[in-house]
This record gives sequence, structure tokens and C-alpha cells, in this order.
Amino acid sequence: MRLLPVIRRTIMETTNLADLYGLPTIDWATIEGRLARGVTQAPGTGGPDRHTSWLATVNRDGSPHVTGVGALWFNGTYWFETGERTRKGRNLARDPRCTLSLATNEFDLTMEGVAEKVTDPATVATMAAQWSAQGWPARVDESGQALTADYSAPSAGPPPWAIYRLTAHQATSILTIDPGGATRWRFDLP
Repeated sequence: MRLLPVIRRTIMETTNLADLYGLPTIDWATIEGRLARGVTQAPGTGGPDRHTSWLATVNRDGSPHVTGVGALWFNGTYWFETGERTRKGRNLARDPRCTLSLATNEFDLTMEGVAEKVTDPATVATMAAQWSAQGWPARVDESGQALTADYSAPSAGPPPWAIYRLTAHQATSILTIDPGGATRWRFDLP
């Protein structure tokens, strides 16, 4: 398994969206630290009873398409997988702009950016190992450029599943615990 470089984004702008209520700005390091500890999808372990990540893509007619995905925070960014023939896979091939959202016990988060399909065999192997360590027994398929497994979410379509890395340009979070707050961060573009 190859170690991937940690992706560090420079925060270009921070906006306190809850200033009108006198609430503090949320520190991005708090959000990133929680994500780095892992957010499992097993019931009762990561969010309100469980955690789900939602991916919004752009349909051909410009309307939104939203569906649950198996997303994983690793080395400073979100990764997700899906079949290339699914609606989200076809949407991303045509227009890589997307938004990933999730809820944890501590906060809700949306990350807006661009999804890049990753086919480098070493990276695919690293991500297969990461998903497997999180409880989904993914493995590299025969091509070396995608994933396969004995099962996946029905919304992923049949294997092989392509891996995508989300390059976030903006993130917004709302704290669901005290002291509360809402903050938007705009990141540098790579």
C-alpha cells in the first residue's frame, strides 16, 4: 500500500454565518480533526444513529441529482466510489462539479468542489485498503484501476466502481453541539 500525500488546503476566506447570534467562528481544524478520526456508516456509531454521506451532482438538464455514497475522509480530502454507468457516474463524467454533505453528532458539513476520477493503481490499492479497514471489504479489480467487492450499496451500481477524489473549493458547517455556530470556508484552488 502506497502512502498518499496529505492534501492541505489554504483557507482563503472564513465567514462566520452565525455572527448575528453572537456565536463564534468554527475552527476548520476542529472539523478536519473530527473527520480524520473517521465517520463510520454502521448504525449507532457516527451520526444521528448513523452517518450517511450525500453526493449532489448536476444532471444534463441542469437539475440536481442527490444520492447516498460511501465516502471516506483520508489524507485531508474526501474520496467516494460509484459505478461509471450510474446517474452520478455519468453526471461526473460530463460535469465534475459536485457537493458532498454529511451529518455527525457534532456538526453538519457540506463540501463543494470538483470530483476527479482516480485510476492510478497504487492509489486505487491504497483506497481499497482504507475502505476495507473501515469495514467494507473492497479490493482492487482485475484492471487495477477500480474497486470490486462482494457487495456495495445498491446506488453504486454493479462493479467495477470508480474512485473519485473531491477537491473542495468551499465548505460550510453548522455545529450541532454547544456553543453552536455556522461557518463557511473558501479554499485556494489547486
